[in-house]
Amino acid sequence: MTSKTAPPDHPGVIAPPPLIFAIPLLAGLAVHYTVGAMDMGLPALVRWPLGLVAIFAGAALVGLAIERFGRAKTNPEPWKPATALVTEGIYARTRNPMYLGMAITYAGLAILWDCWFTLALLLLALLVIHFGVILREERYLERKFGGEYVMLKKRTRRWI
Repeated sequence: MTSKTAPPDHPGVIAPPPLIFAIPLLAGLAVHYTVGAMDMGLPALVRWPLGLVAIFAGAALVGLAIERFGRAKTNPEPWKPATALVTEGIYARTRNPMYLGMAITYAGLAILWDCWFTLALLLLALLVIHFGVILREERYLERKFGGEYVMLKKRTRRWI
């Protein structure tokens, strides 16, 4: 007789998303400051306002998303069980405002530090987030919430 075990009550993401963004950000900056000659060439009068706006906009998105998770009394950490499906506020516009906010913040930091290599590594972070986090979350949420999540996927974009 074989026994079936229930799937774990979490998405099984490969790593915490902030870490997925932090590793290429820090690696890019380390290369930028040790190798040099990786400047975008943006004047400070352009990169400071542009970088700061992106940083604050990204942080605001993350904050709005976390606030919605708090209202729904569910875990924002994707390695913990979801207790509710968040569909209101910023989640009515995008299914992944935290990751979008982290990506915008990352881009703002790369612009502020004038480092094209760090900005290019954002693509790597986004690929890891997509395949190692988002797709796993989507399978988990569909398994856990069924048709309710399928409807959310139909009416709300994954990113923007």
